[in-house]
Amino acid sequence: MKKHIKFLLNGREMACEVEQNKRLLDFLREDLQLTGTKEGCSVGECGACTIIVDKLAVNSCLMLAVQVDGAEVMTVEGLMENGELSKMQQQFIDKGAIQCGFCTPGMMMSAYALIMHNPDPSVEEIKTAIAGNLCRCTGYKQIIEAVSCSCGK
Repeated sequence: MKKHIKFLLNGREMACEVEQNKRLLDFLREDLQLTGTKEGCSVGECGACTIIVDKLAVNSCLMLAVQVDGAEVMTVEGLMENGELSKMQQQFIDKGAIQCGFCTPGMMMSAYALIMHNPDPSVEEIKTAIAGNLCRCTGYKQIIEAVSCSCGK
């Protein structure tokens, strides 16, 4: 059975029909073609599918699409500014925080959610914010540095 939902996605108003049992992750990737959000573990442990819903980092593999009815949703595609990479995206590139790139979108969204609430976080606050995001390639040093530089530190 489908349900009509309305929500704000990356600053754009959306009105869609969605199956009531469809995960938000699948809805974003399959129905809306926003493939930046990745599926890793499917059980909320790896953070690859992290997006921002109402200014909070959430695992989209653990939410149903119908749960964003009336919400404000931001995916990694929403980080771009006027068709250009955001400061955070550029810092991830400049600091070598992207290797395989699989964890990168979720990592950026967790960090961006932190910066939305705290524009000048400490290294410890950054570590806490990205603790739910697993990376097997970079060892986190470059990621923490990229996030720190995104904040103007």
